[in-house]
Amino acid sequence: MTVESLYPRLEPLLAQVQKPIQYVGGELNAQTKPWDAVAVHWALMYPDAYEVGLPNQGLMILYEVLNERTDALAERTYAVWPDLAGLMRANGVGQFTLENHRPVHDFDFLGVSFATELGYTNLLDALDLAGIPLHAVDRDERHPVVVAGGHAAFNPEPVSDFVDCAVLGDGEQVVGDMTDVHSAWTAAGRPGGRTELLARLSRVEGVYVPQFYAVTYQADGTIAAFVPTRDDVPTTISKRTVMDLDEWPYPKQPLVPLAESVHERMSVEIFRGCTRGCRFCQAGMITRPVRERTITGIGSMVDAGLKATGYEEVGLLSLSSADHSEIGQLAKELADRYEGTNTGLSLPSTRVDAFNVTLANELSRNGRRSGLTFAPEGGSERIRRVINKTVSKEDLVRTVTTAYANGWRQVKLYFMCGLPTETDEDVLEIAELAVEVIRAGREAAGNKDIRCTVSIGGFVPKPHTPFQWASQASAETIDHRLRVLRDAINADRRIGRSIGLRYHDGKPGVIEGLLSRGDRRVGRVIERVWRDGGHFDGWSEHFSYDRWATAAAEELAPFGVDLAWYTTRERGEHEVLPWDHLESGLDKEWLWDDWQEALNEDEVADCRWTPCYDCGVCPTMGTEIQIGPTGRSLIPLAVVGAGPRPDVRAQVDVDVDAAVADPVHTH
Repeated sequence: MTVESLYPRLEPLLAQVQKPIQYVGGELNAQTKPWDAVAVHWALMYPDAYEVGLPNQGLMILYEVLNERTDALAERTYAVWPDLAGLMRANGVGQFTLENHRPVHDFDFLGVSFATELGYTNLLDALDLAGIPLHAVDRDERHPVVVAGGHAAFNPEPVSDFVDCAVLGDGEQVVGDMTDVHSAWTAAGRPGGRTELLARLSRVEGVYVPQFYAVTYQADGTIAAFVPTRDDVPTTISKRTVMDLDEWPYPKQPLVPLAESVHERMSVEIFRGCTRGCRFCQAGMITRPVRERTITGIGSMVDAGLKATGYEEVGLLSLSSADHSEIGQLAKELADRYEGTNTGLSLPSTRVDAFNVTLANELSRNGRRSGLTFAPEGGSERIRRVINKTVSKEDLVRTVTTAYANGWRQVKLYFMCGLPTETDEDVLEIAELAVEVIRAGREAAGNKDIRCTVSIGGFVPKPHTPFQWASQASAETIDHRLRVLRDAINADRRIGRSIGLRYHDGKPGVIEGLLSRGDRRVGRVIERVWRDGGHFDGWSEHFSYDRWATAAAEELAPFGVDLAWYTTRERGEHEVLPWDHLESGLDKEWLWDDWQEALNEDEVADCRWTPCYDCGVCPTMGTEIQIGPTGRSLIPLAVVGAGPRPDVRAQVDVDVDAAVADPVHTH
C-alpha cells in the first residue's frame, strides 16, 4: 500500500504561517525509506515545537535504531503551532511526518516521548489533527498504536484514556521487541484484532497497557487497588534497562535542524543513570543504575558525530557529567584530539564539588569560554541536607570565586523554591549566597566586571522519588518567597546590579504537579482543557492557569477531589499511589525511609563509591553499576587540526571527585 504525501496540500499553507521551514523536512541525516519495503511503520513524536523537539536525544536514538532495521521505518512529527493547525483543519490536512509528509494516521505506531507532563494537551491536538480517535477504546486495527515513553511515562495514568500503552525505561530494545510483535501479528493475519495485538504487546517487558487494568477507589478518594482484567498480563510492569552502552552508540548521525533550535550542538551521552541520591530528582531515581560509556566509546561517538554534522560544539551529556570516572582524562584527550580546530566541549552543568579549573580549562580550550552553571538547588545548608544535595556554602563560594579568579566572568546558579520543609529564611539565604559570591568574585578577579545569574524553578514532587508523598507548595507560597528574594537581592544596588534573577510564577508548577501525581480521573481535566483551547502549556504565552483551574474544579468535583487534593495534600505511608504497579526497581519501603531521613535532615551517600544501601534497583532489575576507570586512552586521529599531535600517554591529575581516583567498581 503506497501512502499519499500530504505535501501538495500542505505547501500552499506554509506561506501563511510563521517559521514555515520547520515543517518541510529534509534535514541533514534525515532518513527516508520506501513505505512498501518494510512491514512496520513508526511515527515518532516529540509533543512540542520543532525547535524544542528536534535536538531531543531520546527521539533521535529510537529514530536510528528503528531505521537500521530492514523490516521497519521511522519518521518524525512534532507539535504544530496554532497558526498552521487552524489552517490544516480548515483545509483537511492531517498531522504529518517530516520525512515524506505521510499522514500519521497511516502508521502502525505513534510513539510519543514525554519529557514533561505539560505536553499532554499537544498529544490530544496531534491525535485530533491526525484523525485518530482521542480515546484508546474507540480505536480499531485501522489506527496506530499510540505509545507513551519518556520520564513522564513512569506515571501514565493521567493519559491512560488516550494512549494504548506506555513504555517504562530505556527504549532501544523495547521498540525492536514491539516491532517484532506487530510484524508477527500482521503475518498471522491479525488474529483477534487490536485487542489481541495489545495483549501481545503487554507481554513485552517494559510495556504497560492501561486498558487491561481496572482501578477502584475508596470513599476518601484514594485508590483502593489496581487489578488486571486479563489472566495473561502481569500484575506489575517493570522498566527496561539497557546495559553496556558501548553496544548502543546512538545517535551515530545526529539530525541537524534547518531552523534555529534550543541546542545548537552535537551531543553525546557519556553515561546513563545517577546514584547521587538527590531526593527531588525523578530522572536520577528512575534511570538507575549508573552505566558509563568507556572513554574509547565516547571518543568514537564524538568523532563520528562531528563528521556527520559539522557542529563545532560537543555536549558531554548525563545527569551529572563531571561524575564520569574518567572525565578529567576524557576532557584532556578530546581537547588534545581537536586542538587547532574550533571544536569546543561543554557540560550541561557542573556539580560544585566536582568542579576544578583544570577540567574547565580543558573543556574550553578549543572553543569559546562561556559561562559556568552550578546547581546548588537549595538556598541553605539545612535545606540542602533535606534534599541530599551535599555542598556547603563555603564550598560554593570558594568554587565560584576560583572560576572568577581564572578568567570566567559569568556564573549561573540554579535553585528550587518550594522544597519540603522550606521556610522564607531558607530562600533568603539564596540572596545572601549570591551577594557573597559577587563580593568574593570581585576581590578574586580584581574588578567589578563579573555577573551572577540566579535562576529559580518551583519544586514539583515526582513519582518514584522520596518526595512522592510530599505536600507541594501552593502558587501563593512560591510567589511570596520569590518576591521576598527579589527584594533582598535588590536591597544593595551596588551588588544587586551584578546579580540577575530569573524565575517563573508558581502557577504552571501547580498544574505540572496535578499531572505528575494524578490518576485516571485527571484525564477528564486534560481533555476539557484541550477542548477549551489549551495547547503548548509549556510556553508562558499559551499557558492559562484559569483554564486549568476551572477544568479541574468542574471535572473533579463528581469524584469528591480537587486540584489541592492532588497537589498540596501530603500522602500517607500506606496510600496506594497511581504508579505503584509500575516498577522502577526502587523499593517503596526504601523510598519511604529516605523520605523520613529527609525530614530528619539526614544525608545518604552515593552508592557508586560506597557499599550498597539497598534501594532495590540492582537486585530487582537484574542489573549492576557499570563504571570505570577503564585504563583506556583515546587513539589520536591521523589529521584533525593544525595543532600538535596529542600524546595519548599523557594523563591529567584532576581531582574531579575523591571517588574518581578509586579503582574500577562494578557493584
